[in-house]
Amino acid sequence: MNTIQLQEGIRDINLTYLMLAQQMIKQDKSAAIFRLGLSQDLVDLIGGLTPAQIIKMASANMLLCGFRFDENILLNMVTDYSKSRMMSQAHAAIMMSSQPVAEMV
Repeated sequence: MNTIQLQEGIRDINLTYLMLAQQMIKQDKSAAIFRLGLSQDLVDLIGGLTPAQIIKMASANMLLCGFRFDENILLNMVTDYSKSRMMSQAHAAIMMSSQPVAEMV
């Protein structure tokens, strides 16, 4: 994968993430805050972006989204299908809800 392909992939991921986030925010802001792990201010900012602003942000050379779990136990809960899938997802949601939200600096 060359640099141009990598940048195009990042842009596509960013655009998809921002469009999905904005749709989630418009449908249910409280659920979006929980599911995206973002602060109220950041959710308000993303929710108010124009299509042109979204495209401009998506063109950044860095990913705008990231994994919310940095602990091995949480990753195992999300990916372990040998146990009850519903229980694993519920436990993961409880653990993720206790993590601090991403805020604007």
